[in-house]
Amino acid sequence: MTNDAQPRTQWLGRWGFVLAATGSAVGLGNVWKFPYMTGEYGGGAFVLVYLACILALGVPVMMTEIALGRRGRGSPIDAIRRVTAESGGRSPWSLLGWMAMACGFMILCFYVVVAGWSFSYLWKMLSGGLAGTSVDDMAAIFGANNANPFNLGFWSTLVTIITMLIVGKGVQAGIEKSVSWMMPGMVLMLLIMIVYGAFSGGFGDALHFLFAFNAGSLSSEGMLAAMGHAFFTLSLASGAILTYGSYLPRDASIGRTTLTVAVADTLVALMAGLAIFPVIFANGMEPGSGPGLIFMSLPLAFQAMPLGTLFGILFFVMLSMAALTSSISMVEATVSWLTDNKGISRRTAAWGTGIVLWIISTLAMLSFNVGADWTLAGKHFFDWLDYLTSRWMMPLGGLGVVLLAGFVLNSEVMREELGLSPVMHALWLFMVRYVSPLGIVVIFLDALGIATLEFAVQWPWLLLALAVITLIGEITSPRLKRTLCA
Repeated sequence: MTNDAQPRTQWLGRWGFVLAATGSAVGLGNVWKFPYMTGEYGGGAFVLVYLACILALGVPVMMTEIALGRRGRGSPIDAIRRVTAESGGRSPWSLLGWMAMACGFMILCFYVVVAGWSFSYLWKMLSGGLAGTSVDDMAAIFGANNANPFNLGFWSTLVTIITMLIVGKGVQAGIEKSVSWMMPGMVLMLLIMIVYGAFSGGFGDALHFLFAFNAGSLSSEGMLAAMGHAFFTLSLASGAILTYGSYLPRDASIGRTTLTVAVADTLVALMAGLAIFPVIFANGMEPGSGPGLIFMSLPLAFQAMPLGTLFGILFFVMLSMAALTSSISMVEATVSWLTDNKGISRRTAAWGTGIVLWIISTLAMLSFNVGADWTLAGKHFFDWLDYLTSRWMMPLGGLGVVLLAGFVLNSEVMREELGLSPVMHALWLFMVRYVSPLGIVVIFLDALGIATLEFAVQWPWLLLALAVITLIGEITSPRLKRTLCA
C-alpha cells in the first residue's frame, strides 16, 4: 500500500460504486448514439463486435483506472503519483492525472450546455411549448432555444448549480445518495416506455433494427465505431472512474465490479433503443442521429401518440437524470484534488469549481448565439472543447494509463490490487500491454483522420497477430512463468 494516502471516505457498499460508475457511463450519448449505431451497422453483429471491444479495450482500461484509484486513494494526480512512487517510478507520470482531471473538467464545460437542452425540453414538455406539426417546426424550436443566450444560459446554469449541490454534500450523502435513486428511476422509466412501445405497433421494427444479425452491414467504419464507443462510453481517461475507484472499499472485487458496470451500461443503452425506436417507427419516421432524433423527431412523435405528453415528460426526466449522473462524475476529480491538497472544505471546493465552470461554460454556450462568429481555425469555443478532449486528451490519457500499468509499475503492485487469479492476471497484463494500446492508437489515428478506415481496421489484426506471438514468447520466459505460478 502507498504510505502517504490520507484516510478517505468510501462508498457505503460495492453497489454505490456500481451505480455511480454506471451513471457516469450512461450519458446523453448512450440514449441515442449506441442504439442508432447498433441498427446502422448490422444490429446483432455490431453488438457482438461491440461486446468484444468492451472486453478487449474497455474492461481492462477500466480495471486499471479503478485499481490505480483505490491503490493511491486520491484524486487522479495524487493516486498516480503515489502508485508510481511505490514502484520506484518517476513523478512526471503524475502528468497523466493532471490531463485526466483537466479533460473531465473541459468536457463538463460544454456538457452542461448540452445537458441544459434536456432540462429546457422537459420544461417545454410540461408547459406545452413543443407544439409543432413537422420536423422543420421542431428544428425551428430547437434553433430558437439555442439562439437565446438568456434561455440557454439559464438552463446550463441550473445544471451547474444542481451538480455542485450534489457534489458539495460529499461522496455518501451527495453522490451515492443521489445515484441510488436516479439510476433505478431511470431504468424504471425506460421499462415503462418499453412496455408502452411493445403495444405501439412499432416494436417489431425496433427489434429488427436493433438486433437483426446483418453481418453484411458491419463495415470497417462500423468496427471502428464499435471500438471507439467501447472506449468512450465507460467514461475512461477523464478522471471520473479513477476518482470513483479511490472510494472503493478494499474488499470489493475490481474484476466483478468492472464487468457489472460494463454490462449495466450496455443494457441501459439497449433499453434506451427499445424505448425510443418503437415510438419512431410507429409514427412512420426514419431513425436519425444526434440532437435531431432526441430534440426534433421524438417530440413530434410524442404529440401523435396517446398519452404522448406523459411519456414525453417521462423521457425528458430520464434524459435529465442521465445528464446529471454524468456531470457529477466529471467534476468529482477536481473537487477531490482541491479538498485533498488545498485544505478547503468539500462545499467550498464544489462552489469554487462551480464558479469557474459557469464562466467557461458560458463561453461555450455563447457559441450557439451571440458568439457564433467567434471562431478559431473554423471552430467555435464549444467545438474546441469537444475536439481537444475527445480527439486528443482522452485517447492519449488512456494510452498513458495502460502503458504505465503494463510496463512501468511493479507487477506485484497491480496483482495485489486487482486480486485476480494467476491466469486472469496474466490475461489482464497481456491486454493492457498489447491489445488495449493498439486499440487506442487506432481510435486516435482514425479520429485525427491520419489513417483511412480500411487501413485502421486491417492493421489491428496484423498487430494483434504479432502481439499473440509476443505473448507466447513471454509465457515461455521465466518472468511470466513466475507470474503465472505465484
